Amino acid sequence: MNKSKFLKLLAMFLTIGVVAAACGSDSDGDDAAPATTAAAPATTAAAPATTAEVEVVQSGSLLDTVQARGTLNCGVSGSAVAFSETQADGSVTGIDADFCRAVAAAVLGDAGAVNFVALTASERFTAVQTGDVDVLMRNTTWTQSRDSSVGMDFGPTTYYDGQQLMARVSDGFSGSSTVADTDGSVVCTNVGTTTEKNIAEAALLAGAEITLLGFETSDEVYETFIAGGCDITTTDGSALVGRKAKQQPADQEWVIFPATPISKEPLGPTYGQNDSAWADAVNWTVYSMIIMDEYGVTSANIDATCATAEAEVARLCGGDGELQTAMGLSADAFRQVIKQVGSYGEVYDRNLNPVGLYRDGSANAGWLDGGLIYSPPAR
Repeated sequence: MNKSKFLKLLAMFLTIGVVAAACGSDSDGDDAAPATTAAAPATTAAAPATTAEVEVVQSGSLLDTVQARGTLNCGVSGSAVAFSETQADGSVTGIDADFCRAVAAAVLGDAGAVNFVALTASERFTAVQTGDVDVLMRNTTWTQSRDSSVGMDFGPTTYYDGQQLMARVSDGFSGSSTVADTDGSVVCTNVGTTTEKNIAEAALLAGAEITLLGFETSDEVYETFIAGGCDITTTDGSALVGRKAKQQPADQEWVIFPATPISKEPLGPTYGQNDSAWADAVNWTVYSMIIMDEYGVTSANIDATCATAEAEVARLCGGDGELQTAMGLSADAFRQVIKQVGSYGEVYDRNLNPVGLYRDGSANAGWLDGGLIYSPPAR
């Protein structure tokens, strides 16, 4: 058997083993549905075609595979308002979509070299394990089980979120409502997410008895909620804000509660374990956007800034002391990220401000402004 054929067969067997292990872990991990969850209706979203073989390159790094392919396969939701939304013309908008483009700009030099793959919550990790996507930019919470038994690695947090609930004012709920007030309610959420376990545990601790209805897609959740099929919907607060801004009917008033989220939901890029070259490329794409934002560098002034830059900014621009080439990227990789996509503040404001999510006073402000967005130094 020649070496190429052996490597392909080895990759296929490893893939089967990883998928089997991931499926087994779902019974008691964050992604398992709690016992109170009703059976999910048949999903209308088609699962992505899985490959029989994971692409293998001589160096063993996905970075080389993506560069040889010339396209980044990026897993997104496709229905997450302001994060990743598939438009009528097939384009994908949102902050997660822009982070996909940023990685493509860094790794391939072209922010447009992205194949967006829409995935449900239950499909996303399998898509990474089988090699259907190179990275997830899909509202994915970093948890212990996902970081270990599910077989994922996580990049920098790009959005600090927390789970909240949304209900109708006409049903007696308000901004001061608590989880205890959900007693007797039917609650809709997505299957295969941390939200199921979070709300089940929160209701138990609050002494509230709830009935959970689980759905594969977010669109199904909100269609059911609007139609009165459930009293409450729950997910990350950012998603609730986006849906309220976009879908609240004229004859209804929705309210989000409690004021303090019931969970921590750090969201960011997610990829397969134990590939440091690929992890470095993805992570430092995000870090470069954060650092440039701290210096006030944007897509509008990046060229002028790089022409006279010194120290950290100069290195990120590709000047003396740059470290990008040692990472397997072009020297000006991060300059292209900012030029083609923007700094962290740019992509945030462009996508999230329109739905009422602002950085000021939030955990997503920069560390110099009292927030949690922070990067290691580029040196």
